[in-house]
Amino acid sequence: MRRLIPLVVLPLLLLAGCTTAPDGADDGEGGPSGSRWQPRPGTAWQWQLRGRIDTSVDVPVYDIDGFDQSEKTVAALHREDRKVICYLSTGAWEDWRPDAGKFPKSVIGKGNGWEGERWLDIRRLDVLEPLMAARLDMCREKGFDAVEPDNMDGYKNRTGFPLKARDQLRYNRLIAGLAHERGMAVGLKNDLDQIPELVDDFDFAVNEQCAQYGECAALSPFVKADKAVFHVEYEVPTRSFCAQSRRLKLSSMLKKYELGVWRRVC
Repeated sequence: MRRLIPLVVLPLLLLAGCTTAPDGADDGEGGPSGSRWQPRPGTAWQWQLRGRIDTSVDVPVYDIDGFDQSEKTVAALHREDRKVICYLSTGAWEDWRPDAGKFPKSVIGKGNGWEGERWLDIRRLDVLEPLMAARLDMCREKGFDAVEPDNMDGYKNRTGFPLKARDQLRYNRLIAGLAHERGMAVGLKNDLDQIPELVDDFDFAVNEQCAQYGECAALSPFVKADKAVFHVEYEVPTRSFCAQSRRLKLSSMLKKYELGVWRRVC
């Protein structure tokens, strides 16, 4: 989950529309996962969740919204030899998604700080597994190579449910398994405390603001396993984190909170 922004700031953001390897670097294929894509440390990327996708950014990996973007967009990126990651929220309910009405009220908890989003009761695998499987089917059918499941650390937040670390581990592994069953790679989003236990279950990591909060070293198990760490900062300049990112072999860049086209790489 993106770090919380006060709700009073959100309307301003909604009005607004450093990789350690150079842009256009090796796409990081290979590794122990066989035919499944395995991005390696230092792989350059673009993360765009808002607006029309700008396919001209010269990077080998794009991370885009799974619902909002079409099979045609994914195919266009593939023609440019890009790998494409499907962004989904798997730990929170979003009231604007086309399947929002399929979630019973009993699994919808407190707001997570973003307008229209509420935490899910991840203990309810009987309810959530088929819903998430359907979302992952969508990603596969559109041709995505991988999945970025968001809101994967509810147990550390005030969700309205008594979630425990073991609940999160079980749920995160379920999501990883569902992605793998469909031939897609999957990234662990944030959830730094559980990296030692989950690094073997995921193919890469996605992190927000580890430099700002002094947490980047916690991502080292992924790099040691030859797995990429896709990292963004929002509030600190590149001069404050790029040297550390290069040292830790993170794929780092500066983005604006609305996650449009704009980026500044290390």
